[in-house]
Formats: sequence, structure tokens, C-alpha cells
Amino acid sequence: MNYKKRIEALLEGSGITINGDAPYDVKVNNEDLYKRILSQGTLGLGEAYMDGWWDSENLDEVIARALKIDFGEKIKNWKLIFPFFVAVLSNVGRKSRAFNIGEKHYDAGNDLYEKMLGERLVYTCGYWKNAENLDEAQEHKLDLVCKKLGFKPGMRVLDIGCGWGSFAKFAAEKYEVEVVGITVSKNQAELARKLCEGLPVEIRLQDYRDIDEEFDRVVSLGMFEHVGYKNYKTYMKVVRKCLSDDGLFLLHTIGGNASVVSGDPWMEKYIFPGGMLPSIKQIGESFENIFVMEDWHNFGYDYYTTLMAWYRNFDNNWDEIKDNYDERFYRMWKFYLLFCAGAFKARHTQLWQIVLSKDGVEGGYNSIR
Repeated sequence: MNYKKRIEALLEGSGITINGDAPYDVKVNNEDLYKRILSQGTLGLGEAYMDGWWDSENLDEVIARALKIDFGEKIKNWKLIFPFFVAVLSNVGRKSRAFNIGEKHYDAGNDLYEKMLGERLVYTCGYWKNAENLDEAQEHKLDLVCKKLGFKPGMRVLDIGCGWGSFAKFAAEKYEVEVVGITVSKNQAELARKLCEGLPVEIRLQDYRDIDEEFDRVVSLGMFEHVGYKNYKTYMKVVRKCLSDDGLFLLHTIGGNASVVSGDPWMEKYIFPGGMLPSIKQIGESFENIFVMEDWHNFGYDYYTTLMAWYRNFDNNWDEIKDNYDERFYRMWKFYLLFCAGAFKARHTQLWQIVLSKDGVEGGYNSIR
């Protein structure tokens, strides 16, 4: 069986040439690569990159071109569908597993994120309209959220998945609101408390299902991807219970073009355990008869620009942090950032900001861009 010819056939239409001269071509360093991809799917593709079996000058473009021809679906190995059945038969986002993602991903090391994310440590998509660099894009995004929620001094705000406190700090400083931020990462909570010191901000190490108090506004930036499809409606019910009758909820989440019940095998194993991207259908069904949808804003391509900026920061500062990691981690993190960048470049994944109210904004909601 000629595994190489099968891979070349599957790549037809992508413009990618194996061992070609274009920057988006693939250089094969181990001829066992083809069999590994065909037998292990995207998990094998990612692990082979981590092991140095293949390279490309322009990895994000390789991924974008591959996704446009559904290469991931073509190499899906149905012998490896155990994660699918795990997702269907169990609840990977259940409360007992809530802190797994914090320990696996967000506790990887604050030094890594400090070098990668920019001045405010914002680990979500920037808003690049009228922005010239990453820090400006993140400031614009934080301000956009505040404006969409109509903040007024003294409002009490819940930030679900607060990260290192970037939004809480910005909102408290610029809009004089009080913020309760919750996270499942010990490292995030510790640094967030330091960064928000002296402000009306409380940072808690807490699962969203344990919140039982009222807020004027609720915001969630980049956390819904960890909830799990079996918990989407529970999540919405928790938010409604916590929201004042005239309050607003802004959900900022990566989304997929199709409904799924599990994440990519490689991402699940190495980056986001239990992570999966919701679809429009899944999100809509989750808040049906719970919320009124006031606004739905897609600026998914901005995540490509954000991820490329993060990658440049990570790559340029690697020498300063590499003593705390190893070369395989470097290749893993590079694959993660550029794989995601390629997915957004191909419009395979999206970034949505959705504004919800309990019973509809009286007189109508003013959409802000």
C-alpha cells in the first residue's frame, strides 16, 4: 500500500505539495508520516509535528488550505472514535471535572502567558477594527464589551471565566463598576488578585454552578468552549438566575460551523481537555425560552490576526522562558497557535459576541460595533 500517494490524493485541490518549494508546502522528515496520519487522523498529524516528523514555513496556511478541502474529515479514523463515545455517554463538562482545564492548560505557567498575550494578559480574541497592534486590539475589545453591556458606575458585574482579571481590571478602572470574577485556575486567580489590587474586584476560585447571587450584568469571555454540550442549558439557567430582571448578558465564544459533541482529538489530549466548539444551533437551543437574543456579532477573522500576534510574541520570547519547558512543548504550542490561526483564516471557526436579555430590552437594544 502506498501511503504517500493516498495522502497526496487527499490533498488534491489544496495547493499543498509534499516537499515542494512554496512556503505553505510540507517538508517530510520521516517517511512513516503518511501511515501515521492515515492510521491516527488529526491526533497523529499533531503528534507527528511535535515529534519533528514534518515541518512547513507557513504552518497556519497549511492548516487553512487543508481545512478548506476538509482534509481533517478525510483522514478521520473511525478506529479512534473512543473520545466521541466518551462525550456522548458521559459528561466531560460535569462539575467534578470543572478544574481539570485550569490545571491542564491555564496553570501551564504564568511566564508563558505573560510573554505571549500582551500588556493586559487578555486570552481572548482582540477587536482589530481601528487597531494597529495587539494591545490596542485588546483594549478595543474590552471597551466594546463594556459599551455593549451599557455599564454605569456602581453596577455589579459577574465575569465567568475571568482569566488573569484583564476584563475585571479594565471595567473597574474605566467604567467604575464592581466585578466578581471566577476562574478554575489557581495560577490565574493568584495573579488576577495582584493585578486587580486596590480595585472593587473580587477574584474567586469557583465553578459557575456555585454562583447564587444577583448581578446587574454578566459577561463570559472565552469560557463557554469549556462548558460541554450537555451543560449548555444548565449554564444559561445559572446565568438567568444570577441576572437582574433588566440586566444584560454578553457571551463571547469561539463557535463552529457544525454541531459537534466532542473536540478535536489532538486538542483534547494536549491543549483543552473536554473542550468543544458550540454551533449556532446548539447555542440557540441552549437559551430558548430562557433569554431573548438582542445582538449576534461575528468577527471571527480577527482571531486569526490575534493568534498570529500571540505566536510572534511566543516565538520571539521563547529564549527567555525555554528553561521552564522543552523543545517538544515548543513544537506543541506552536502547532496549537498556528492550527487555530489556520482554522480562523479558513473561516472554519468563528468568534461570536452574543448579547442576551431576560425578557427583551424595553424600546429595543442598540447594537454597537
